[in-house]
Amino acid sequence: MSNNIVVGKTWVAFGAAGAVGSIHSTEQGYEVRMLSGGSKGVYPSLDVAKSALHSNLLPGSDWPEFREH
Repeated sequence: MSNNIVVGKTWVAFGAAGAVGSIHSTEQGYEVRMLSGGSKGVYPSLDVAKSALHSNLLPGSDWPEFREH
């Protein structure tokens, strides 16, 4: 089985008011970290991690812009 996770990559999520969180690729998956509340879990794919990060924003928040670093 092939593992498509690139360890060490980071994506920063930006909302209307600036940075709101980040996603970090690890050997276990993609870890979501919110600026306001620390780690929110590890997810199996980047798309799932992006959805999880968005779900931790205030209700009605627009989809954040993700920038790879």
